Amino acid sequence: MIRTGIFGGSYNPIHIGHLALANYLCEYGELDELWFMVSPQNPFKANSSDLWNDDLRLKLVQLAVEDYPKFQASDFEFHLPRPSYMVNTLQKLRETYPDREFILIIGADNWLSFPRWKDANIIMKHHRLMVYPRPGFEIDESTLPPRVQLVNTPMLEVSSTFIRESLKQGKDVRYFLHPKVWQKISELPSKQEEGNLHD
Repeated sequence: MIRTGIFGGSYNPIHIGHLALANYLCEYGELDELWFMVSPQNPFKANSSDLWNDDLRLKLVQLAVEDYPKFQASDFEFHLPRPSYMVNTLQKLRETYPDREFILIIGADNWLSFPRWKDANIIMKHHRLMVYPRPGFEIDESTLPPRVQLVNTPMLEVSSTFIRESLKQGKDVRYFLHPKVWQKISELPSKQEEGNLHD
């Protein structure tokens, strides 16, 4: 059975922190592949006005991952009812791809809030979780359930918010992004962060 990591997020936009983490999990973890699950709407960020449009965020992920065979950009959640809840996404994934074991990848911050997730107990019943460290969110590994693994990934503290704010200020942040992502963003019309990215 193919071991497939599910790394969900808004990717608004995808940056080198996302990519380095995923690369580590594929090369040093036990994953055969990793899917970047682009979320059209995060239940906890439903009213965010900073969310770039779905097609652009997906396209940037596709550009970032296309040269590495273990990565895949996924629009799976685009075709599910909104808002997107991970329990529903994972159930549909199990039904659609019975040849895969889907392993959920989340940060330490999300693990600490995991009991608030919709049907968190059902997710735990059907899936293993890989939890990566985040500064300021300490986890006692001895308290983790058997199907939850703390992975000692490198921490690159780059945020999509930082990228967006830097772009608004006209900063050259190309080294925080995959070269193809930077090129695509650079080719977008002027005033992109105020208009075109949200249309």
